[in-house]
Amino acid sequence: QVQLVESGGDSVQVGGSLNLSCAASEYTYIMGWFRQAPGNEREGVATINSGGGYPAYADSVKGRFTISQDRAKNTLYLQMNSLKPEDTAMYYCAAGRTIAYPPPLSKSYYNYWGQGTQVTVSS
Repeated sequence: QVQLVESGGDSVQVGGSLNLSCAASEYTYIMGWFRQAPGNEREGVATINSGGGYPAYADSVKGRFTISQDRAKNTLYLQMNSLKPEDTAMYYCAAGRTIAYPPPLSKSYYNYWGQGTQVTVSS
């Protein structure tokens, strides 16, 4: 069982930045960040192959968010810049054992989930 622990969520102003972290207990093939706002489905934000390759992004965050990974620390990051109110959500780290290039943004491919960290962007 892979354990994932997110951190870094906070309340920020529009245009601000946050860097989310996710500590994983072990290596998996694909990892990603997902988010869920109240009343909405959980959606893929950014995913990456373990080892740092083939990042994939939702259209809504391209150019603003960057996913990265430190394999030595088994830690996943999400650098979020130019934050908007519509980025407000609970952000979840996820890991999966599917081998795919690029890793899919669909939550159905991910077997393990963290508890989430809240990001709130206010104007």
